[in-house]
Amino acid sequence: MSRGHHVLILVENLPVPFDRRVWQEAQALKGAGYEVSVICPVGKGYDQAYEVIGGIHIYRYPLREAASIAGYLREYFSALVHHSLLSFRARRRRRIDVIQACNPPDLMFLVALLHKLLFGTFFVFDHHDLGPELYYTKFGRKDLLYRLLCFFERQTFRIADASIATNESFRDIAVARGGMLPDRVVVVKSYPEASKFHRTDAEPSLVVPGKHLIGYIGIMGPQDGVETLVRAMDDIVHIRKRNDINCVIIGDGPELNRLRALSAELELDSALRFAGYLSGPRLLAHLSALSLGVIPDPPNECNDKLSMNKVFEYMMIGLPFVQFNLDQATREAGSAALVVREHSPQALADGILALIDDPERCRHMGISGRAVAERKFQWPVEARHYLEMYHNLFRRGLNANDQRHYPAS
Repeated sequence: MSRGHHVLILVENLPVPFDRRVWQEAQALKGAGYEVSVICPVGKGYDQAYEVIGGIHIYRYPLREAASIAGYLREYFSALVHHSLLSFRARRRRRIDVIQACNPPDLMFLVALLHKLLFGTFFVFDHHDLGPELYYTKFGRKDLLYRLLCFFERQTFRIADASIATNESFRDIAVARGGMLPDRVVVVKSYPEASKFHRTDAEPSLVVPGKHLIGYIGIMGPQDGVETLVRAMDDIVHIRKRNDINCVIIGDGPELNRLRALSAELELDSALRFAGYLSGPRLLAHLSALSLGVIPDPPNECNDKLSMNKVFEYMMIGLPFVQFNLDQATREAGSAALVVREHSPQALADGILALIDDPERCRHMGISGRAVAERKFQWPVEARHYLEMYHNLFRRGLNANDQRHYPAS
């Protein structure tokens, strides 16, 4: 059904191929015979304005990360301008049949709408984040900008020909809040590829005799709760006088420098290490050195509905982990996670120590998580769902054309 159709994917918040989900989708499309282009920001070592990787054309633009409402407005306006200009550059190379826009922000529909009106281009919404809930989580108010985000979300769903949801909660939102027909929404989960994500030899510098190593992997933004983990380590080291536990935090983000300063202020340098952004074998070696994973994201309207990559990654490595009471993550983790009901550094420290001091329980949790991952976390299955959505999209388009050109007598 691909027939050489050209799909343009728009991404604003992460570069490609660093954005694993988008890169997996792009590769799935390419493997199925589609022509694929991506527009995204530079960063994470991917700084060329244009390159072709594995036959996928990638257009990149400079973008500064924001930390305030005014900063986000400037960031999003700049991104819209770059996406619009680069989309026409991609169209000059080859006609675009579908624009797939990934949020945040819920403004990329404006680029797709322009092509839809001028050229009849299909629009697919790849629903990664909950814009209104994310705004409320960051800034704590439901003001004019919050209402605008709700409006933009509705318009995005309104003009979308199909929507991709990261989990069942997002699918329900697309139908109930977005008004989409259920058969136009497909769930595609963000599982890592099992062949590329597995336990390896541990990073030697992290292995210290007599020490247990706990860790976190992910973005460090205000909504990710990593400060709670830092303060839990302060409680473990200085209040409870446990000198047998070290922690490594893997990743980066706008909060990284502040968290490093907080760690130094709390005199945790000997027990807490920031590894920065890692990928490939180095990431696997660091994760393989852990005794326990931590998910410090606080329960709220946004986090409760998210499928978190670190849940899948911990389980695929066979790591037990501690998390707060997050609805979606709790369902996906099952018995691989210890769920802490109270949201506080002290409660998180309680959960960490409860598992560290019960190695047999940790072992069973890790085995259980790995078994679920091997059985359920299959990217090839998700890729088939993803490609089937495109198949149905073009089939509906062909049927519509047939009805227009060959009306029933």
